[in-house]
Amino acid sequence: DPVQNEFFLIRSDCNLKHTVLGRFNGKRIVPLETLNASPFGVQPKNVGQRFLQEALMANVDSAPLVIVKGMAGTAKTFYALAVGLEKTMESERAFRRLMVVRPNTQFDDDIGFLPGTEQEKIAPLMRPIIDNLEILVDKNEHERYRNEQELRSKIDELFDRGIIVCEAMNFMRGRSITNTYLVIDEAQNLTPKQAKGILTRVARGTKLILLGDPNQIDHPLLDARTNGLVYASERMKGSPLCWQVTMQPDECERSSLAADAILRL
Repeated sequence: DPVQNEFFLIRSDCNLKHTVLGRFNGKRIVPLETLNASPFGVQPKNVGQRFLQEALMANVDSAPLVIVKGMAGTAKTFYALAVGLEKTMESERAFRRLMVVRPNTQFDDDIGFLPGTEQEKIAPLMRPIIDNLEILVDKNEHERYRNEQELRSKIDELFDRGIIVCEAMNFMRGRSITNTYLVIDEAQNLTPKQAKGILTRVARGTKLILLGDPNQIDHPLLDARTNGLVYASERMKGSPLCWQVTMQPDECERSSLAADAILRL
């Protein structure tokens, strides 16, 4: 039996090349609504990304929680940031900010005392986020890195204006996060307790996105089955408020080497 919000790829019985994409809304399979969308200038390159785009762009009332699992290079973080920027800067401006949180097993549960401020301590964690933002804020691949200072100033402006906010995981305790597009990257390094804590911090108007690869665990006490990402995925399956997407290995778009390595290693 289909699960609420399960995505479908339907093939014609006359010609297997003819397909249609849909989602089970609890009663029937309905067509996707964002096939022609290009959030922040990004267009989906495969079926998984079309499902991902549909889930991320769905309004917060119908999809306040999106869980995305998949191997490296399948554009999970990139697409989540693209839709987040679209939703906070362009179109209807559905959210007041885009907040990014990445767990860090090296810090255990604390970011430490010295040296530096909170933002200085978490800066190394956010380097993958900056890498994706560099591509998003400058679409010209040939000119993007010719002026590193200009590129960096564009990204700094997003942070200075409060459009993007980065936070340490341990400062999420006790929060009530409203009207925020909240991305938890590398969520496979969360414990089930942390995952539950984050889900219960979400207030009205906030869309929570959990991203991660269950096969790349850095936490010494977690594995592919006991991590917070998989825990949340299994417990929230079938909820009308949760949309889930699992990216396939052959949907890696990072590079031909990355795609080959995913399949071989």
